[in-house]
Amino acid sequence: MPEPLDPSVYLDIVKRALAEDVGAGDITTTSIVPPKTKSSGVFLARRVCVVAGLDVVKAVLHEVDKTIEFTALKKDGDLCEADDTIASVQGPAGALLTAERTALNFLQHLSGIATLTRRYVDAVDGPLTVLDTRKTVPTLRALAKYAVRCGGGANHRFGLFDAVLIKDNHVRLAGGVAAAIAKVRKAGVKAAIEVECESLEEVDQAIEGKADIIMLDNMDDAMVRDAVARIQGCARVELSGGVTLERMHTLGTLGADCVSVGAITHSAPAADISFEIGD
Repeated sequence: MPEPLDPSVYLDIVKRALAEDVGAGDITTTSIVPPKTKSSGVFLARRVCVVAGLDVVKAVLHEVDKTIEFTALKKDGDLCEADDTIASVQGPAGALLTAERTALNFLQHLSGIATLTRRYVDAVDGPLTVLDTRKTVPTLRALAKYAVRCGGGANHRFGLFDAVLIKDNHVRLAGGVAAAIAKVRKAGVKAAIEVECESLEEVDQAIEGKADIIMLDNMDDAMVRDAVARIQGCARVELSGGVTLERMHTLGTLGADCVSVGAITHSAPAADISFEIGD
């Protein structure tokens, strides 16, 4: 289980999500369910998944009604089989129904990311770390990156502020890889310098500029092997672009250190999880 998120990361997001969904009130539930009705319910995994986001689900429930009792039967990062009970709840029936969709949205989305990440991690043959990217739903990045950790992956930079990544457009504007690296060093930036390279010529320039990390972007297996041989351990090697589950086995044998996969956050299908209320 990864280190839990600080509640300050998600409490405001939870409040905004509920405001978006509930608005002035749940008119269906208040019409049907008497105010003092009590009930229980369970969150069920309908298919195999890796759980992520249980603290966020609890925050949603307590934002609607602090008297709801939430009992997690799984931990974030746990692998669930079909029909496993993830968590149980007890409390006012109306509050449970009002919170249901928002709670499920977070749980399904984050568990979906964790599940797909685990598939990529399990597909690796060799010491290749699976990294995420910045391709996340706006304002949900911290949650998405947490879900990646739940799935056994690791985080790339969080944003534009905590690491240098010289990409193709930077290279064009700077006038080349070496010039871009030189400009970053002249600016006095202390962070590690990573350079995205689309050709072996750019790899040579990144080596000459003493980049800390060299990203091999959209290279086939033969080019990756050639690039790794040229780098010879003088920089960390990251693979990116054209990364599929089917290719992970081979990528793990090419000598790179890590692989960044945008799909694990931008294309992860929601986990099949339901909420079933009792009597």
